[in-house]
Amino acid sequence: MKLVNLTPHTIVVGDIAIEASGTVARREIEQKQVGEVNGIPIYRTVFGPVLGLPDLRPDTFFIVSSLVLAGVADHRTDVIAPDTGPSAIRDSSGRIQGITRFISR
Repeated sequence: MKLVNLTPHTIVVGDIAIEASGTVARREIEQKQVGEVNGIPIYRTVFGPVLGLPDLRPDTFFIVSSLVLAGVADHRTDVIAPDTGPSAIRDSSGRIQGITRFISR
């Protein structure tokens, strides 16, 4: 099975490093002001379509961010994201050094 990394970062899983492909899948994001409290504006984030995700390919999984995954979860089974939750490997400062698994929707 081929893994194509559509994030801007190298993904480390155990001893395997999956380099960024050079193509980054993203979601359009728009922020709309919905009010204010004590003179401080309140915004809502509105997520748009996913950009940069290739069409289905045989025997291929695309690695994307969890935000992109959420945008295609209802119609793409070939898209996965790094699990950056409690199973992730972190350094003493809490920065992710690697993952142990992927997530899907």
